[in-house]
Amino acid sequence: MNTMTLDAGNAAPAATGQLEQDTVDTNTKVSETVGQPLCDDAKLSMRNVNVFYGETQAIHDVSLDIGRNEVVAMIGPSGCGKSTFLRCINRMNDTIEGCRVDGDLTLDGEPIYGPKVDVVPLRARVGMVFQKPNPFPKTIYENVAYGPKIHGIASRRAELDEIVENSLRRAGLWNEVKDRLDKPGTGLSGGQQQRLCIARAIAVSPEVILMDEPCSALDPIATARIEELIDELRENYTIAIVTHSMQQAARVSQRTAYFHLGHLVEVNDTETVFTNPQHELTEAYITGRFG
Repeated sequence: MNTMTLDAGNAAPAATGQLEQDTVDTNTKVSETVGQPLCDDAKLSMRNVNVFYGETQAIHDVSLDIGRNEVVAMIGPSGCGKSTFLRCINRMNDTIEGCRVDGDLTLDGEPIYGPKVDVVPLRARVGMVFQKPNPFPKTIYENVAYGPKIHGIASRRAELDEIVENSLRRAGLWNEVKDRLDKPGTGLSGGQQQRLCIARAIAVSPEVILMDEPCSALDPIATARIEELIDELRENYTIAIVTHSMQQAARVSQRTAYFHLGHLVEVNDTETVFTNPQHELTEAYITGRFG
């Protein structure tokens, strides 16, 4: 895990000079993304993505790559489009009436949108962990076994047993629940429930894991365990995480993307974003001048 420290809101980034005290114009026009939004070994590629809720445009012409075995953190003020953009990647926005997504989004070069794309296998390849832990009203075992059963990955009990144990081990939960797999998942603590949801997501062998503020409802100890888990999971998965915590972004990600009013303002390696941001809006946000 990254060891960079961040004291956002109290001091300016080391390489940006004296912090000006004038008011930040948060309506500054963003003409193009600065930094490095694209990468050589992209697992996910998004080009010129626009998202509309009815007549209201929520995302404006965003282009971004997410590399294999990379964690990309998406940060920005509330309502800036981070979660909306994240939900485009596994087509969760399809469930919202009146939502329209334009642009090119690909997974390993294959289109995510299109008339012949079946969202069920897509969402098996691109799993999602939500802000609030949402275990099914089933046993711990059945929570993890549910996906492999409905996707036809396993049907025999021995196969399911192996998947459940391996998924819970990867989620760092096996030792805590191995003796109560027949108990309700909803009876676990908040941090355990979130790790159960991660185990449920990885049980179907996804290639990408999307996380929408996965620690916002957790205490610091549970948050630290999830962050350690993210670092471990990166060995096998590509991960995109939306977070309001700049400290968390600094700890878990290799690249950070800053969103503002539906625009992707800046993308760069995480240390650069937090110590030497290239855009004035990025600098103003990470130094606490608005947000």
